[in-house]
Amino acid sequence: MNIPYPYYLCSAEQCRRMDERTIQEFGIDGFTLMEIAGTRATDFIMSKLETSSHGLIVCGKGNNAGDALVVARLLSEKAYKITICFVLGRESLSPDTQKNLDLLLQLDGSIEIQNEYESIDFSAFDFIVDGIFGTGLSSEVREPASSVIEKINKSSCTVFSMDVPSGLHSDTGRIMGTSVTADYTLAFGALKAGFYLNAGYKYTGQILLCELPFPNKYKEAAAYLIDESWVSENTPTLKQKSHKYDGGVLYIIAGSEGLTGAAALATQSAWATGLGAVVLITPKGLLDIYEKNLIQIIKKPVGKDTDKAFNTYHKEEALTILNEKPGKLLIGPGLGRDPETISFVQHILKEFKGDTIIDADALFALSQVKDWQKPEETNWILTPHPGELKGLLNSETSDGFDRLLQSTKKAQEKKVTIVSKGLPTIVGTSEGKAYITGYDTRIFSRAGFGDVLAGKIAALFVQLNEPIFSALNALIDGQSKAESVLSEVENKLEPLDLI
Repeated sequence: MNIPYPYYLCSAEQCRRMDERTIQEFGIDGFTLMEIAGTRATDFIMSKLETSSHGLIVCGKGNNAGDALVVARLLSEKAYKITICFVLGRESLSPDTQKNLDLLLQLDGSIEIQNEYESIDFSAFDFIVDGIFGTGLSSEVREPASSVIEKINKSSCTVFSMDVPSGLHSDTGRIMGTSVTADYTLAFGALKAGFYLNAGYKYTGQILLCELPFPNKYKEAAAYLIDESWVSENTPTLKQKSHKYDGGVLYIIAGSEGLTGAAALATQSAWATGLGAVVLITPKGLLDIYEKNLIQIIKKPVGKDTDKAFNTYHKEEALTILNEKPGKLLIGPGLGRDPETISFVQHILKEFKGDTIIDADALFALSQVKDWQKPEETNWILTPHPGELKGLLNSETSDGFDRLLQSTKKAQEKKVTIVSKGLPTIVGTSEGKAYITGYDTRIFSRAGFGDVLAGKIAALFVQLNEPIFSALNALIDGQSKAESVLSEVENKLEPLDLI
């Protein structure tokens, strides 16, 4: 799969390794890389600010401060007024940071250096450049940096963070006690995974990648950011079908008394993608409901007229239907958790030899099987929300970073595709790769959205026959739907609702 480098999400260790190899093996020294990073950041800052602006450059001691000093030097040469504050003092700066300070002190521009942050009115500036901590931060932020970060956040200035907002863990997206809330994060060399995990999205603001000249052979990724541009380029072309059964059938096992809406939503979502044949397998006692509401859908009832939930004895009838024509199966929406239904689902998952999308209550049934395994030569796509993922993993998944690690590991171990819903949604593959959404997925926590997503993934799986592209394209479609819903909600709000 060809994924452009700007969509690589990297860990701090990967960034350090790419940087180190570029310096030691390729021969571009660290000072030059710092100059390139600072120059690209400066160009962006200048595009946002008038030249009469007064900026406060807040520095720590490491290379992140060196990046900020490059910005200070270049801005001062363009007639910006610059005040620099060394939060942790000017002693023991990193070598490249010290070199940049020495260069800056040779200039004649309007530059003031402050070592005491207490006397500075942070709100008196037009903008702030945050260069306190970078990707190396691994412990809680302590004084005096924590007080400085509080002052930055209370100011009304536009805040530009160098590489990562100070206090945000670049791998996990966790807040290390406190963090700068940036308006813009200028990521150097690579996007950081932590921008999209946990609280990262609250603190990064608009993210801009400032690419550095790392040779392609050194580039690594912890995960990949899902984007329509590269997904569409890599997605197989849909074949023209001459008959409704060309390419197979999507079978859906879903619904129980009181939960028929979930089955209807999943079925309608699958049908809306243009599939020629969607077959809903239903307890016979629910058939009248679906006949009235799902006119285009083929219905296949099992059991007796009084059956309104799946029972163990339905399994042979259901398997017979599933084997009538080649196809894939979506199982789970609205099934309920009656012990008989759970037993039915477990039998189907064990005995059906076709590709399967497992959602909702079917995931719960699967989680009750010790050391569950998929049948050989089949593909499974699992679509758990965080609670269902805990059951499948039989462990706690406390946050987005844990979900990233554990869902990717489990997907590789079980040779399945896992679509771990939440903020963000994470797709783990059987090859051990991970893909992350970069948009606000909280809209999917609303009732019914999971059923719609499952139906979409299942339908695309029938059409594309590729688990990963089925999931990725469904999530991209979900992004446009989420944005449409949010826009509709915002348009309906009265002014008072916005307060």
